[in-house]
Amino acid sequence: MAELTGKVAFITGAARGQGRAHAVKLASEGADIIALDLCAQIDSVPYPLATPDDMAAMVKLVEEAGGRIATYEADVRDRDAVKAAVRDGTEKFGDRLDIVIANAGIAPMAAADAWQDVIDVNLTGVYNTIDVAMKPMVKFGNGGAIVLTSSVAGLVGIGAPLGGSVGYAAAKHGIVGIMRVYANFLAQYSIRVNSVHPAGVNTPMIDNDFTRSWLDGMAQQSQGGPDMGNALPVQTLEPEDIANAVYWLVSDAARYVTGITLPVDAGFINKR
Repeated sequence: MAELTGKVAFITGAARGQGRAHAVKLASEGADIIALDLCAQIDSVPYPLATPDDMAAMVKLVEEAGGRIATYEADVRDRDAVKAAVRDGTEKFGDRLDIVIANAGIAPMAAADAWQDVIDVNLTGVYNTIDVAMKPMVKFGNGGAIVLTSSVAGLVGIGAPLGGSVGYAAAKHGIVGIMRVYANFLAQYSIRVNSVHPAGVNTPMIDNDFTRSWLDGMAQQSQGGPDMGNALPVQTLEPEDIANAVYWLVSDAARYVTGITLPVDAGFINKR
């Protein structure tokens, strides 16, 4: 029997990228998946966001991995929509919720006018997710694990003086504060809370013309300055690398791990 058999996981930003990898990994380990994604564009984001077709492709992969899944097209900025998805999904899967992965995020790094959107999605959206989902977790009484997707930009001061870039770093730093507060509060209910901090990951959020151009500009600016590369000889990580780390955090192998910031970064932070 797979380790997560009988458990239910709620994942935001699930249609593609890291969220998709989390859904497939946890499903392969036996979990039922409640998947939420906006599947629409945000005006200040200069690259294409996930679509309903991306969500459908993710569903197929989860089912091929042996998992059951319920999907919801909703905005993490809309607390009521998140609450409705959690309520409906937990009812579908037997009134339990064991795992929450607050993964939804945007990275409009080169956008001067994206401060509010990136704060609203990447920080308020994470708060909405954990604050809504913790209530049924406590009510059902099974304990559990929550993982918040931050970034290496949540632990070190990297970025550029543009609204989207500064907002991204501010939101990802803010996630650490949210994680630590809830790790303390939810420990009494045997619910663990941690954050994961990837370096660049090979997803559509990174692999697009706008983000690549911004990264190239950052690399040129750093000539003769701080080294912006990873310590290990790899330019980007794969989504599955992050999913494996998140799986460890939500598994019984990490049953006493809570309140930590876990870099999965090929040594990026260690070089700063």
